Amino acid sequence: MRRGLDETAAAWEPIRRAFEWVHRVARVLKNDSGCSGREVRQRCAGLLGAMRRHRDRSGALVEGLDHVRKVSASYWPGLFHCYDNPDLPRTNNDLEHLFGSHRHHERRATGRKTASPSTVLRGSVRVIAATATRLQAVSDRELAIGDVEAWRELRRRLDQRRHARIQRSRFRRDPQAYLLNIEQQFLQQALPS
Repeated sequence: MRRGLDETAAAWEPIRRAFEWVHRVARVLKNDSGCSGREVRQRCAGLLGAMRRHRDRSGALVEGLDHVRKVSASYWPGLFHCYDNPDLPRTNNDLEHLFGSHRHHERRATGRKTASPSTVLRGSVRVIAATATRLQAVSDRELAIGDVEAWRELRRRLDQRRHARIQRSRFRRDPQAYLLNIEQQFLQQALPS
């Protein structure tokens, strides 16, 4: 074991340094000291800048550190709001769990490996309804419509999505006939009555 450690000693320093950078960024983002979003952003920017300046010291792990910087840059605009707003969660793990749970239950019920078309069309209603019914039983009084206008507006939006999906499938089946029908409708509107 000693011989193996001695022969790989040169490789350990870049590994130690790279993991130290990543762990320092993680500690800054964890924010145990309760800094504001601006302070966390400044500290994180300083660390990522130092990672860029000293990237050549990371040996074969340069690509990994570049990846950390690239991913951080892509999340940067929305990464620090959670430090200034205590009601905003730091991660979206709960949301991912919600959708994963819905996908799991739908797959068990239907046998489909992909999302059903109805989830895509009516997901804003179906996912919420499925989640609410798993949390607690819903009585008939709770199902009664409270705001009829809001219900009609929701139905109208869902029907628009359904109609757009129907139109796409008609176009795929026979593009020439679909375009000819649209052209005839346009010409009828353009003609004087």
